[in-house]
Amino acid sequence: MARVFMKGCEAIAEAAVRAGCRFFAGYPITPQNEIPEYFSRRMPEVGGVFVQGESEVASVNMVYGAASAGTRSMTSSSSPGIALKSEGISYCASARIPMVYANISRGGPGVGSIQPAQMDYFQATRASGNGGFQMMVLAPSTVQEAVDLTYAAFDYADRDRNPVLLLADGVIGTMMEPVVLPEMKSDAEIAAIKASKQPWACTGHKLDCAHRAWIQPGQWSTAVQQEKNEEAAALYLSWEKDVQAEEYLVEDAEVVIAAYGISARIGKSAVNQLRAQGVRAGLIRPITVHPFPYAAFDHIDYSRCKAVLDVEMSIPAQFVDDVAAAVKDRCPIRTCLCSGGNIMSREAVLAAVKSIMEG
Repeated sequence: MARVFMKGCEAIAEAAVRAGCRFFAGYPITPQNEIPEYFSRRMPEVGGVFVQGESEVASVNMVYGAASAGTRSMTSSSSPGIALKSEGISYCASARIPMVYANISRGGPGVGSIQPAQMDYFQATRASGNGGFQMMVLAPSTVQEAVDLTYAAFDYADRDRNPVLLLADGVIGTMMEPVVLPEMKSDAEIAAIKASKQPWACTGHKLDCAHRAWIQPGQWSTAVQQEKNEEAAALYLSWEKDVQAEEYLVEDAEVVIAAYGISARIGKSAVNQLRAQGVRAGLIRPITVHPFPYAAFDHIDYSRCKAVLDVEMSIPAQFVDDVAAAVKDRCPIRTCLCSGGNIMSREAVLAAVKSIMEG
């Protein structure tokens, strides 16, 4: 298939359209503005609906409604905007409503900066909203991977009847790269997907209120609430089969870089340069950051590995907690960090590895 040159945010939006997304509601915030802008042009061309809500809160609840009716639906935002959407996302998780959303993250906390960062890791993987629900969280390191993971996210969401998060950052969202776009789902395929949801979707039928009361979680008794939470816990355990990670030159590595997203891409270039200099470096890059690929770290040869280097654009470090849980005290863990909108540099990673080797 032909490659096209696209900006990350626009490629994500086009991948969603091709996956059958026919409803998008969002609100402007940098650096994800190109996602709603693209949808505003594209949705009328495919018979879909675009809404710029009056706020992030309004937008996510519009998605809640459209997805409840069986339509593949999406929203997006950046960092503080995602925080505002957290209640609606929690409602979708509680009501078992499939939806997809993207966080093109920026610096923080608070309003922070409009530049790229990876400071939403805890928010994405630990507490995306109240009530302890969980989601599959996908973290691309290239625009092509952002396209592929967005396309797959709708299938995951429908399969599990659960929200799915694409966790990217301002670099991936605003950079341009050549991509191969997936096939456009036909109108017949999209209709079949929606029809398959009729056993649970709100259709306006007079019996809906009788057998679809789960659409209003909060009306449940404590016994029913616990039962639903137990069902959700079983769902989360089933995701082990979906864990994805890239392991690059790990087998003989004396230093293993652990990173995700754009930091991993920078780390991989550092590994290549270090190998050219005779330093045996490797990389583990989680693609699903939740569930986390803990098993990938069992493939490190700890008899020769001097340290695992956590590389992330967050101060204080967040991703390092999962790295530490995976390493299990089998070797030291060091960090290479930046924050507040500063982008990780290959030079910083090289210097951190050099310090480990000399130490």
